[in-house]
Amino acid sequence: MTERFPAIPPERMTDAQREVAAAIAGGPRGSVRGPFLALLHHPALAMQIQGLGAHLRYGTGMPQALVELLILVTARRWSCQYEFFAHARIARTEGLPEAVITAIAEGRRPEAMTEDQAMVHDFAVAVHRDGKPTDALYAAAEARFGKPGVLDLLALAGYYSMLAMVLNTADPALPEGAAPPLKLL
Repeated sequence: MTERFPAIPPERMTDAQREVAAAIAGGPRGSVRGPFLALLHHPALAMQIQGLGAHLRYGTGMPQALVELLILVTARRWSCQYEFFAHARIARTEGLPEAVITAIAEGRRPEAMTEDQAMVHDFAVAVHRDGKPTDALYAAAEARFGKPGVLDLLALAGYYSMLAMVLNTADPALPEGAAPPLKLL
C-alpha cells in the first residue's frame, strides 16, 4: 500500500510545517511521531491538535496511568494498532498492570482494577458505546476529579478517537518485528 501521508523531510517542510514540528519536538513529546507525521500535511490543524493533546496528555492533573488506561480503551474501540502499541508501552512504564493492558487488548473488562481504574475504564467504555457516561459513572468521575476532570475524560476519549482515525487512515508501520497488539473483534 502506498503511504497516504508520508513523512515530510525537514528540508521539504514549509515554514508553517517547521513551526509545528518545532512546537511538537520542543514540548513534552520530544519529537514528531505517530499521528503528527500525518498531521504535518495540514500544519494549521496540527498546531491546534498538538496544543490540545499536550494539555490532555500532560496537563490534566490525573494520574498518568489512568490517562493511559483511557487511551488504551479508546485505541481498542477503534482497533488502532499503532495507538495501542505506543500507549501500552507508556502504560506499562506508568505502572498499569499487564493483566489490565492484556484484557483491554482482548476486548474484555479487566478483572483486577483499582477503584479509579474501574471507574475510568467503565466511563470510557460507556462514552464510546453510548456517547455519554451513565449517571452513576458521571457522579463517580465528578466526585473523584471534579467537573473539569469529567470534561478532561470526555475530551481524552474524543481526542484519542480522532487520533485513532488519523492513524488508521495513515496506517503507519509498527516498529520492526513488532506484532500487531490487537486482534479484530
